[in-house]
Amino acid sequence: MKKFALLLLSLINISLVAQTIEEVDYSTPKSYEIGGIMVNGADNLNNSTLIAISGLTVGETIKIPSDNISIAITKLWKEGLFADINITIDKIVENTVFLNINLKENSRLSKFKFKGKISKSDISTLKEDLKLMRGKILTQNIINNSVSLIKTYYINKGFLNVAVGYLTTIDTSAINSENLIFNINKGKKIKIKEIKIIGRDKIANTNKTFFSRQDTVFAISDRKVKKSMKDTKVKNWWRIFKVSKFIDKNYTEDKESLIAKYNEVGYRDARITKDTTYLNNDNTLSIEITIEEGEPYKFGKISFTGNQVYTSDKLSQQLGIKEGDVFDQSILDARLFGSPEGTDISSLYLDDGYLFFNATPIEVAVNNKNIDLEIRIYEGKQARVNKVMIKGNTKTNDHVIMREIRTRPGDLFKRSDIMRSQRELSQMPFFDPEAFDVKVEPDPGRNEVDITYVLAEKSSDQIQLQGGWGANRIVGSLSLSFNNFSTRNIFKGERWSPLPSGDGQRISLSASSNGAYYQNYNISFTEPWLGGKKPNALSVSLYKSVSSNGQEGDNREAIEITGLTVGLGKRLKYPDDYFTIYNGINFQQYKLINSQSFFTFKDGYSNNVNYNIRLGRNSVDQLIYPRRGSNFSLSLKATPPYTLFDGVDDYSTLNDQEKYKWIEYYKWQFKSSWFSAFTDKLVLATRIEMGLLGAYNNNLGIAPFERFYVGGDGLSGMGMVYDGRELISLRGYSNNSISPQTGATIYNKYTTELRYALSLNPSSTIYALGFLEAGNAWDNFDNFNPFGVKRSAGIGVRIMLPMIGMMGLDYGWGLDDIPGKPNANGGQFHFSMGQQF
Repeated sequence: MKKFALLLLSLINISLVAQTIEEVDYSTPKSYEIGGIMVNGADNLNNSTLIAISGLTVGETIKIPSDNISIAITKLWKEGLFADINITIDKIVENTVFLNINLKENSRLSKFKFKGKISKSDISTLKEDLKLMRGKILTQNIINNSVSLIKTYYINKGFLNVAVGYLTTIDTSAINSENLIFNINKGKKIKIKEIKIIGRDKIANTNKTFFSRQDTVFAISDRKVKKSMKDTKVKNWWRIFKVSKFIDKNYTEDKESLIAKYNEVGYRDARITKDTTYLNNDNTLSIEITIEEGEPYKFGKISFTGNQVYTSDKLSQQLGIKEGDVFDQSILDARLFGSPEGTDISSLYLDDGYLFFNATPIEVAVNNKNIDLEIRIYEGKQARVNKVMIKGNTKTNDHVIMREIRTRPGDLFKRSDIMRSQRELSQMPFFDPEAFDVKVEPDPGRNEVDITYVLAEKSSDQIQLQGGWGANRIVGSLSLSFNNFSTRNIFKGERWSPLPSGDGQRISLSASSNGAYYQNYNISFTEPWLGGKKPNALSVSLYKSVSSNGQEGDNREAIEITGLTVGLGKRLKYPDDYFTIYNGINFQQYKLINSQSFFTFKDGYSNNVNYNIRLGRNSVDQLIYPRRGSNFSLSLKATPPYTLFDGVDDYSTLNDQEKYKWIEYYKWQFKSSWFSAFTDKLVLATRIEMGLLGAYNNNLGIAPFERFYVGGDGLSGMGMVYDGRELISLRGYSNNSISPQTGATIYNKYTTELRYALSLNPSSTIYALGFLEAGNAWDNFDNFNPFGVKRSAGIGVRIMLPMIGMMGLDYGWGLDDIPGKPNANGGQFHFSMGQQF
């Protein structure tokens, strides 16, 4: 039998070699019956399975040459198991052919590793991304894809010059296995040094202000250009949360965003004519973008069609866009569908029940860069609320939630009611404001709508266990706060889990002691809806404090303070229903027993009975991390004017026991805060507060009680304060260092904080902040100067843990010296607990 070569398969680079005892005529295909098939080189695979995959069958008649052989080879290639495949003729006996399938198996992966200066976190991430496993078939394609993935990973981290090579070595411990080694040279991270925008035209500045005095400005400010290119940023020392790096895909998208920003403000013909990137000698990247802005388009005539409920004049007034204004698509969309202030046309209709309202702006003409618009209004019919449902409240009772919701079955649909309901629910401490959702399910056929408020409960109860140092002794403190308590279920054993809850009441218990020398006990209770019909909040607080020398009998020295507060808060309707008013009566008695304290008398009583009234307005959107809204309060705390009817003309003849048996004063305080969100996580918070302590009778003077102590962290040192003083924090200075030694009768404070949310998880809300702060305190009104303040700056972090509350750590630097206190300013760490106003 002579041996002849079969057809060379050029498409797959495989040769078919024929061995036979007769010459095969390739110009005249001849039919043969397959007499047998032998598989060679596949020691680790099942031969019968491979023959079945090839599609060749013993007993089958095939033509040689023909496509049967090439098809069989192609099928085997698709399995990805082999590095080489060929089919040869073993022999031909008359009209019967015997075939050999000759295979060379691909190696299998034994182990892989990385070499180079790369971090453990990079190795962990790469292993997860590559998805290489022991025993996997190791093809060139898999290796090339792995190298490409590694390069992409580092390029996306800013290493544009990364180089990745590989090496395979035979693993002698396993059959047909190889080790794969990736050699990685990251190079240096390349940051963007500058972005040049060439071709920008300056225009006249028609809105020149004190802060913008230029006669000419660019069509789009530098700030807006940088903001539009959100993923391609120039390196800056202050850039923490957005690292400067060049990613080609992001760069392409940012160029589109830049043109979109031009289109938004009327430059609809703007286009990028050229852009280039180049490396600098300092291993940074420069970007140059040449742009052709074109002429700005303007709003032309704006007309309305389809409107019947509101006149076109009313809609034009609501839209607030005049003919000749620079065309800005974002402004048009906001005025039609989504103004943050609720002054858009959509809000006008949606707050009047027109849930099915729609507005479609159509460009009807463009003349001389003026765009005429026809806004087609579909009003539909008014929709009424059918059902109001709540979901997700696993602990809080339905009636507690429903009383805060403004949407009621049968009422006309109002979007503002839904938004206000969301705000009221977010003020409740037992729901996660980040998980709120409202599902609106309209029924156009019946002109009705079902509204479902989706809530997520979170832990709101708190426990605090503290240890500290006060009055030269160790003081321990335990505080328990239950913010969703239920008194009506106290006697229902099945509702204790572990305490009766769900009615939104708040009860707080606290105790602190260092043994025989100091004990302090406090219990308070708040019912936010007294009677369950109106939002009238009743609060009651009872406390007692005893500080002594630990002895009994004649040698006992002690101060006992007993207090009771009863208050009633009410939500007002005018000027709007964000306003509240609070009225409270407070009684506090100081009992001195042979006391050696700050009091100028040793034995006797001092009584503090006062009336407290506070007017406030709170429109803050949520408690833990507010983003928008404001909160202010004006309060007056006053005792009866005893000196008007005590009959005393000369108070210098009285001792302090007689002077202060009934403490007399009035105390004004004003506090305000504003919140403005730049993004969902970046928020500006500003606060102003001031206080004034005064006397009815100048002959008696201002009492040494209820004074202001400014400076430091504002913590009381485990509650061991006996004179009713109010501690005002001012970071960057030591505790109480700003006020006179006897306390201040007037103070002011200004604070600006820039906050960034690191985590909004309800189980651990975390945000960082930078602050500027200023304040001062004076002993009398004559010395008051609102601008004569002590300044500070610093950074800090806040962590909200459900079972503990808000904790903070700040580092402040006092910028001004305190006379007579050389160490009061400078760098200071401050710890804080509780949410500030």
